[in-house]
This record gives sequence, structure tokens and C-alpha cells, in this order.
Amino acid sequence: MVEILFVHGALVRDGAWWWQRVASIIHERIGTVSRAVELPSCGEGVIPGVASLLEDAQALRKALDDVNEAVVVGHSYGGTVIAEGADHPATRHLVYITSYLPDVGQSQADIMSGEQDPVSFALGDDGTVRIDGYTASSFGDRFLQDLTDEETRAEAWERLTAQSVAAFGTKTTRAAWRGRPSTYLVCTEDRSTSLALQRFHASRATRSIDLAAGHHPFLSRPDLVAEELIRVLRTD
Repeated sequence: MVEILFVHGALVRDGAWWWQRVASIIHERIGTVSRAVELPSCGEGVIPGVASLLEDAQALRKALDDVNEAVVVGHSYGGTVIAEGADHPATRHLVYITSYLPDVGQSQADIMSGEQDPVSFALGDDGTVRIDGYTASSFGDRFLQDLTDEETRAEAWERLTAQSVAAFGTKTTRAAWRGRPSTYLVCTEDRSTSLALQRFHASRATRSIDLAAGHHPFLSRPDLVAEELIRVLRTD
């Protein structure tokens, strides 16, 4: 049976929480099981600051070792993890949600260097970086503006975390999207990743779909994300 492996974005923890709405819809409709990959660079399983993109990719490959076939879904930074870690025999299809398909030799910092309105960060003295300059309200206005559930907004804010600087500076050594079927979900109302950057990376995917949603459509429109993933599972 094909499984879904979810890879969350940067500077957050508790991947299963971010994906649970979509995972529940898919499981109820067609029975597909899924899991969320823990990212060491976000302190999941290790101390933040001691892991990089390479350890995140290794965590993904370990999850792929445990399945026969998988659809691998990456959000934002998760796409860079996929590029490095999803070059695996079990990978059947790659799905990107307002994400990136970097070439070999690109880092996350390289990818984001051209953005006109970058997210504000603060460097720690322990090898980590955090989102900086936002309140719960201003964070919601930028990253969750299409999510009206105040409780979920608050829970998302609570799941922000420090992440290793090395996750952003490590250059990829693989581009797993080359030669594999892929789907890109362009989030046209995203206030974090620009539409131009999304379009550029979506052009590298096998196909792309526009969603009228912000940066976290799996929270605000889990129905639309689940619909696209079910289509991949049924037709690929």
C-alpha cells in the first residue's frame, strides 16, 4: 500500500499537528495511512543547533526505508528536504506546497535570497535561528490570514521553534525531483513565499495547481489539499 510522508516547513515543531486535518480527511475517504517526518534541525529528537539539512534528509530516508511506496509531501523548507532526501526507491510521487525544487548546490538561504519582503529572523548564540519581530497577531496576519479559527492560530504560534542555522546554509547534493513525477500546489494568497518564487519552482514540477490559500493551506483549506493528494494517489 502507498503511504504518505509529510515533511513540515522551517522553524516549527510537531509535524503531525500541522498535517492532521489533511491526514484525517484522506484516511476517512480512502484509508491511506500517513506519518509526519520529524526534522532534527528543528530540535525534533535532538538539541537544536546540532543538525543540518543533511540530518533532516537522513530522517526522511529512514522513513522511506520503512515503506514500500510513498507519496512525499513537503511544505516550504520541506521541499528542500525532499530534494536531498527523497532520492529513494520507495518514492512514487513528490508533492510541494508553496515550496521549493532546488538544484544541486543550492541552499535554503540561496533560494530565499531574492525575496523582496523576507521573513525577519534573529540569530542565537547556540547555532540556531528564530522568527523575530512578530507577535501572535502579526504572525497570524502574515502566515495564517485565511484561517479564521483563533484557537488553531494560537496553537500554530505555540509551535514555532528555533532551528539550526546549518539547515539554511547547507547546500543540496541531490535533486530528487529530477526524473520523478511531481505536483506543485501554488498558494496564490501566500504572504510569505512570493507568487513569483512559487511559479519558478512550480515550473520544475510535472504539473502545478493553483489554490486560493495562504501559506498554510493544510490548516485553512485541508479539504482542497486532501482533494489534490487523493487525486495523486488514485491516478499516478
